[in-house]
Amino acid sequence: MPISIMDWIRSIMERLKPASIFNHFPGFLVCVVVATAAQFISEHYGAPVMLMALLLGMALHFLSVEGRCMTGIQFCGRAVLRIGVALMGVRISASLLAVVGPWHIALLGVALLLCIAFAMLLGRFLRVRKTFALLTGGTVAICGASAAMAIASVLPRHKDSEKNLLFTVVGVTVLSTVAMILYPILAGQLFDTEAEIGFFLGATIHDVAQVVGAGFSVSENTGDIATLVKLIRVSLLAPVVVVIALAVRSQGRHTGSMGSRPPLLPGFVLGFLVLAALNSFDLIPLAITDGLGEISRWSLIIAISAVGMKTSLGEVMGIGRSAMILILADTIFLAAVILGGLAL
Repeated sequence: MPISIMDWIRSIMERLKPASIFNHFPGFLVCVVVATAAQFISEHYGAPVMLMALLLGMALHFLSVEGRCMTGIQFCGRAVLRIGVALMGVRISASLLAVVGPWHIALLGVALLLCIAFAMLLGRFLRVRKTFALLTGGTVAICGASAAMAIASVLPRHKDSEKNLLFTVVGVTVLSTVAMILYPILAGQLFDTEAEIGFFLGATIHDVAQVVGAGFSVSENTGDIATLVKLIRVSLLAPVVVVIALAVRSQGRHTGSMGSRPPLLPGFVLGFLVLAALNSFDLIPLAITDGLGEISRWSLIIAISAVGMKTSLGEVMGIGRSAMILILADTIFLAAVILGGLAL
């Protein structure tokens, strides 16, 4: 484990050398501009920021094919992504678990396992790659686009990796937006209390922003509960990524382009866990927590902009109907599991 951590730190230091910064800067700047434009559209027109970053990035796909921006775009799609995921740890604390209660936490854990298992089984039936089935199952079960990028970063690399990731992010973002509109109506018909409605919304909608929108559209109390439940789902990201990384390592399959064996514990996962632990003991001042959370959010938007640039629309459309069925079925299955658990 120490070796993998030192390698991760060493790789970051290599990228901070003046020559490396000069090479990465044009592509990094383009990704920042796209992310800023996506945030502007989101704030003024209410569109999902991740989806806007993806679509705007896809329009600039040619920049990732050749030219001075290539290395910077690659850097944003991997290094900046991992920084964003690591800093998500400041949003997690042990107090979140105490508020929700053991039964509901257990339900979230069971739903996660069942959703991933269902995706793997359905993926075999639909004859899609195991890695794609695992990616969609984990993405739906945990936290949408952020989970997709974190899980994809430790999966074995192949020629379809980028377009599979892009399709998954687009799919969960669109479905999450639809759920933000429909689920509050559905939950209002099925449940009597704000606590049950909030739990259902937080446990089933993929992205944090849409959970907030759906919850607070019902009431302030419902919004608070939904956001809390969603953050607990986010906290499950680190153990899932660790398990996947260990599975990939045990099979001798590599994720990097150089053929190196994946580390026992990815550095960004370690960062996530350390920050979550520090936050649980109130060792991080609130101002720093807010600042790191904002850096995390922007890092993920920049990273998803880079992912969009690296994949063409034609490649995404070529994934096929089976992939669309898989991600939609995962979403419906998760909602069914949560409904069943709350009915017990």
